[in-house]
Amino acid sequence: MNIAGIFPALVTPFEADGSVSLRGVKENIRLYNQIGLAGYVALGSTGESVMLSRDEGESILAAVKEAAAPEKLLIAGTGVESTAETIVRTKRAAALGFQVALVKTPYYYKPAYKAETYIQHYRAVADASPIPVLLYSVPIFTGVTMETPEIVALAAHPNIIGIKDSSGSIQRIGEVVSAAPEDFYVLTGGAAVVYPALAMGARGAILALACALPEKCVELYELFQQNRHAEARALQHVLVNASKRIVSEHGIPGLKYVMQLRGYHGGVPRLPLLPVKEEKKHQLAAILGELHPAAARV
Repeated sequence: MNIAGIFPALVTPFEADGSVSLRGVKENIRLYNQIGLAGYVALGSTGESVMLSRDEGESILAAVKEAAAPEKLLIAGTGVESTAETIVRTKRAAALGFQVALVKTPYYYKPAYKAETYIQHYRAVADASPIPVLLYSVPIFTGVTMETPEIVALAAHPNIIGIKDSSGSIQRIGEVVSAAPEDFYVLTGGAAVVYPALAMGARGAILALACALPEKCVELYELFQQNRHAEARALQHVLVNASKRIVSEHGIPGLKYVMQLRGYHGGVPRLPLLPVKEEKKHQLAAILGELHPAAARV
């Protein structure tokens, strides 16, 4: 299994009545199939997974599997607070045809959690999982940062094959790459640090921004692989700005709105997240206009 390249962290489109738009999920995937993405990550943070019921999540996984081109690698977010429920969801994702489980750190009782808590949790999940496990460190949402010693300890498990590190720490990526087994995949979750992460040995990225700007994200990865470093650095500077102004400043609602401008199914977020305000829409359209002028009509 080769977990390298650019993976969009898929959004979850919703219908006007608030239900999950499986039609929108499938149509987005069919558009993405035409781009050089390595695969798809469903039910991650960008997919508003914590807002979804188990049944909704499973319906999304089935829709992604149905629409995805055969060569695309399918990764399912299966991590929840309980080890037992994480195992149940991981087994179900495998049964639905997903090849890798992305498991975020439990966080609700974090004052009581130590490094050993996470080591035992992940080992239990990996022992029970029929598919390989990717660790997922996303401190902006969980308040938990997986540190190098525990990542390296878990990298020794034969069914833990990598990590999505969304901390933005290039130093940690370098530490893990240098200390973990050679076949342990490190992927960044930050569009603003793809180039330096690749330079430190990361194999790719799982990005929210790739939902709206998949071509630009793939181009950056390919430029790096072709040793066209001056061009890759220039494009990285563009994506730093786009990531900050779209994702960091406007979150999932902003990302979904930019997707709509580009012809994808984004739509509104699920409450309590609020849609983008009218005055912000013009700002987002202007940002998009700098990258894709034809797509920037409000």
